Order: sequence, then C-alpha cells, then structure tokens
Amino acid sequence: MILKQPLELTNNQTSFNIKVNVSGVGESGQAGAVRHGITRALMDYEVERKKVGLRKARRKKQFSKR
Repeated sequence: MILKQPLELTNNQTSFNIKVNVSGVGESGQAGAVRHGITRALMDYEVERKKVGLRKARRKKQFSKR
C-alpha cells in the first residue's frame, strides 16, 4: 500500500514495471525507502516542458547591464 502511493498520485499505476532489491532491517523502513526511490524516479521521468522565450523550462536569458 505504501509503495503504490507515488504511482497513484501521478496516475501511473499501469505505466511502469518496478523491480526492487531491498536490504536492511524492518519492513516499514524498507517500504519507505522503496517509496522514496520510486518518487525520485518519477520526478526525473516527468520533466517540465520548455517554455517559449526561455532557454530551459525556467532558465531565463542572462541579464546584461551594459
């Protein structure tokens, strides 16, 4: 249940096949670590689009005083 939270939040329940190897003490800690890893992977996957007139998604042109 904890592992599916990031996928349910982004509506990607059936979009990904996830295979994880976890070691350590405690099921709760392992589940939290896997959830954190899935969240970070989704953040890297869902990239913000480039806007018109900018160099990147949020990067503006460098200001020149002269």
